[in-house]
Amino acid sequence: MNSSLNIGDQVTNFTLTDQNGQTFNLADELIDKKLVIFFYPKDDSLVCTRQACAFRDAYSELEVYGARAIGINSGTVESHQAFSHNRRLGMTLLSDPDAAVLNLFGVRNGLFLTGRETFILDQTGTVIFKYRNLFRGKSHLNKVLTFLKTTAKSK
Repeated sequence: MNSSLNIGDQVTNFTLTDQNGQTFNLADELIDKKLVIFFYPKDDSLVCTRQACAFRDAYSELEVYGARAIGINSGTVESHQAFSHNRRLGMTLLSDPDAAVLNLFGVRNGLFLTGRETFILDQTGTVIFKYRNLFRGKSHLNKVLTFLKTTAKSK
């Protein structure tokens, strides 16, 4: 596994499949918005569901700051589709079955689970924020919003 990406690092372009079987290409998505990428261990687990639903519920607030959220884990397209449908997530969930993107970002495993880390990329694909906490899924949204609010005020 690569070392974790840090603030200021440029992310290499990647392509994955979303929950609807569509191709997601990072470079195409960074044109007009910041991208909040949250890596989470498992669809439909308690903490992961809370985390994903927190990002879902903050969709309009993220939009105010020119950002949108996507989730990534090693689950299947079908698992992501069911998770998205059952929880009415309305956001892109990407399947990374070979853990290529997890490794690209250097997301570390915790216990026996894929790690829970969140990154924000600016429109150039540069990491401008990162946060890791395996057990507090909802804290990821709180940290993201605090960062976005703080950086918006400083402009």
